[in-house]
Amino acid sequence: MAPGTPDWLLERIILGELPAAALSAARARLEREPGGAARLARLDADSRQTLERHPPAAVAAEVARREHQARVRAAAARRGDSQGWHGLSLSIPVAASLALLFMSAPEAQPEPPESPVPLIVMLDTVRIKGGPRLRVHRQGAGEPELLGEQARARRGDVLQLSYVPGGRRHGVVVSVDGRGAVTLHHPSTLTGSTELGPGEVVPLAHAYELDDAPDFERFLFVTSEAPLEVASVLEAARALARQPGDARTLPLPLPDTLGQTSFTLEKVR
Repeated sequence: MAPGTPDWLLERIILGELPAAALSAARARLEREPGGAARLARLDADSRQTLERHPPAAVAAEVARREHQARVRAAAARRGDSQGWHGLSLSIPVAASLALLFMSAPEAQPEPPESPVPLIVMLDTVRIKGGPRLRVHRQGAGEPELLGEQARARRGDVLQLSYVPGGRRHGVVVSVDGRGAVTLHHPSTLTGSTELGPGEVVPLAHAYELDDAPDFERFLFVTSEAPLEVASVLEAARALARQPGDARTLPLPLPDTLGQTSFTLEKVR
């Protein structure tokens, strides 16, 4: 790795995933480094190209399709009819299981093979009903694992966050951990648009690796019909994070006119 600011920190700078003081210090350090600004620009460009090749809506549709196929295969197995679905399972592409790697990798990656089954064929077979909420997948050796509320997680787990707009037009996603750290996930920067993407399930642009913060990792989804002030949501999250006993369960101190939902993981060693 080249001396100076490491690549992982460059990505955190681009995403705004640092406390304000740390972000300011990291940017100042980068400006002093020879070629620092150019490195940041290249990484930003690579991230944008990756998103262009792997649109979040397409990835979400593929994940939903694979979940549906898994449920169908399980039902067929219970009826003693699993053999008829075996050949179909072999044709399902690896695109969904690779999606987290494409989203989280800072360098350009080769495109996955095209699906032999057009995505649109299965879109109408899975419906996500209900209000706004978050969904969390964990990347593993095989297919991404859909986690449930209060699922156990540990340092190094790579998570893909997705949101269900539930009819809302705007939203902000932040997380609070057991150490009191606050991370912005959507939009990727303080000045980014809070507009929610189209589709029933929309994955965020980047995967998220858990650090060694203890006890819990809680993701909060704030929604509204009108554009949101990202800085206000972050400040509310920091205020909540300063009270560890409350940060696990209480809502953000925001107006009642805004919708809120959360998803909590229990951290284990």
